[in-house]
Amino acid sequence: MADEANRTAFLELQGRMIETTSKFKQVQNQIRTKEGEKKRAFLTLEELRQVPDDTNTYKSIGRTFVLEPKSVLMSEQEQKLKDSETAISSLQTSKEYLEKQMSEVENNLRELLQQDPALARQIMSMSVM
Repeated sequence: MADEANRTAFLELQGRMIETTSKFKQVQNQIRTKEGEKKRAFLTLEELRQVPDDTNTYKSIGRTFVLEPKSVLMSEQEQKLKDSETAISSLQTSKEYLEKQMSEVENNLRELLQQDPALARQIMSMSVM
């Protein structure tokens, strides 16, 4: 009876670990994407600052380029920069939360395997394919 309960607890913890790891990787990828957007917006702003105010500037919309005033393009890039920074800080918070969850699940798994050495031996004897 105890062995079966320990097995189900192990499978549940294993599922939680897989789910948490997946979410963690997703958040890391989102952070990487937002950092790229932030860098692109920053570099675009830097280039726009060097351009004289009376220069024709164009905004890319798909395959089309539309004439836009420099001030409009600069304000759009500044907004993108701010939005990216906000998203990155939010994602960092999520990342820290998921790291805590992962360490909690690891500790629970470690405790479970220390309580039931037979289950630990059984898991170690399984081959991974």
